[in-house]
Amino acid sequence: MINQIIYTENAPEPIGPYSQAVLAGNTLYISGQIAFDEYENGTLESETKKVMENLGAILKQSGFDYGDIVKCSIFLKSMDDFQTVNGIYGEYFKKNPPARETVQVACLPKNVNVEISAIAVR
Repeated sequence: MINQIIYTENAPEPIGPYSQAVLAGNTLYISGQIAFDEYENGTLESETKKVMENLGAILKQSGFDYGDIVKCSIFLKSMDDFQTVNGIYGEYFKKNPPARETVQVACLPKNVNVEISAIAVR
């Protein structure tokens, strides 16, 4: 099996030695997505929406959609943000939401408030 590196200009450039996503067989592994501009110039709501849009752009580039996601990991700077992030996240998974965990971490890249990674299967 040959892994395919996935890249789209519609999501942030990787800030380290990793790919936006890797397609291995019928499984897509999406690296954690953050929102640079929204963190600096917006609200937690706009930051979270941008993270979800970044995931969507990578899914689309790969021929997947949100319904193909089977697992997400959410990393929060503060668990006080859980309800806000959870509400926005839920807008993208109205039916049959994927498995998930949400954890608070000490710090996130670029000091953002939220990062989300995903695994999708066709």
